[in-house]
Amino acid sequence: MKRALLTVPLSLILIGVIVTSFFLMGIKPDTSKISQAQKLAEYTKPAVVRIVDYAVVGWQFNNPNDPEVEAILAQLDYQSVIGGSGSGAIISSDGYIVTNAHVVETTQLDDEAVANAAFEQLVTIIADYFLVDFETAYQYMLTYTQYTGIERVIKVVLPGGDILDGEVKSYGAPVNEGKDVAVLKIEGKNLPTLKLGDSDDIQNQDNIWVSGYPAAADSDLLSPDSSLVSSMNAGQISAIDKKTEQGSPVIQINAAATHGNSGGPVINEEGEIIGLLTFRGDTVNGQEVQGFNFAVPVNTVKEFVNQAGAKNTASDTDRLYKEGLELYWGGYYKNALEKFEAVQRIYPNHSEIKKFIANSEEKAGESKTLWSEYKTIFYIADGVAGLLVIILLIFTFAVKPKQRSQAVTAAPTPPPPAPENTIPDLNNDGKIDVQDILLALQEQQKKQQKKDDE
Repeated sequence: MKRALLTVPLSLILIGVIVTSFFLMGIKPDTSKISQAQKLAEYTKPAVVRIVDYAVVGWQFNNPNDPEVEAILAQLDYQSVIGGSGSGAIISSDGYIVTNAHVVETTQLDDEAVANAAFEQLVTIIADYFLVDFETAYQYMLTYTQYTGIERVIKVVLPGGDILDGEVKSYGAPVNEGKDVAVLKIEGKNLPTLKLGDSDDIQNQDNIWVSGYPAAADSDLLSPDSSLVSSMNAGQISAIDKKTEQGSPVIQINAAATHGNSGGPVINEEGEIIGLLTFRGDTVNGQEVQGFNFAVPVNTVKEFVNQAGAKNTASDTDRLYKEGLELYWGGYYKNALEKFEAVQRIYPNHSEIKKFIANSEEKAGESKTLWSEYKTIFYIADGVAGLLVIILLIFTFAVKPKQRSQAVTAAPTPPPPAPENTIPDLNNDGKIDVQDILLALQEQQKKQQKKDDE
């Protein structure tokens, strides 16, 4: 068929266009050059927080004959501050945070326990100043000093620099007293989060990472902004079947950690929390020995999450940020910039977003083309191409050409032969009559007689 020589190649070209469009739309950013550890570090940093828990105790000194002690108290503004800091992780977009109970222990003590701890701190200051033993200073201060009030404070420092009030929603017990877990709540929305995993699925020697704010990483030589940057240390699970004296399960890990890391998330290769760092192994000769640290399993943590009424929900911030990172690592800087700017709109104080926006803008000229962004155009073009292919195939194989009509001259039909028994007009009078019949019969009899004689 002559028409097929044109329509079939054209149909194949159109089909090739459709196949190519689907191939282009299916191309995804290649992030294989980025290590899993680096990915996890960037994913988790925005959701790891520093927690500061303390109590302020006011004092009144009642010995007017001792101006030296009065002067010391005046320098202290007649206050003592007790407490400490640790780490935690945001698990819901509306501000629920998991940490250790011992990280927020100070604010959970009753007034007497807080006052006693603060008083011992004050006595230590007096003893050191006057170079007397602790017991002597204790008895003296006990005679003339009383506390005037207690203020409890929990502050959550977000990686972006915001400092928010925290409220304890569920609380276990400090180390060696029970399950070392607490759940806090801060005010917020669209916060970065981490997903809670399943500690029943962990295996010995699984790779893990510990994230948090170790005090050993703090230094007067670092800038103030450095205190907002969490640290992440790699390691493996060393043992999964250990328990505390109270029978609470713990996971042993060999990742380096120190005080300040307490309450920080232990992350698996999927970026899920499988535990919270809780305590270190015993010191040797008064020195910390790294590689012997313990974590509360995440399934224990979930008990307190449920008590607090919290939901482990991701946010649009998480989704957009991760999509932006995938595009950025794949070289699609313009598309990544759109994602990062969307994050900034819904959560302006995201700790990493300004850096990635600046980097994406700088590299925009090198950006690859993300064909999946043109899906609508491709779908329209594919629809038109597909329709044309169908039309061409129908035209080629279903529609037959019309046949030309030709005039045919019919040959004259010869007259039928006269039957043998036709009676001739023997008397030539123009009609057949009785005489003709008789003559015909006679002639037939003669012919028959001749045949018989032969």
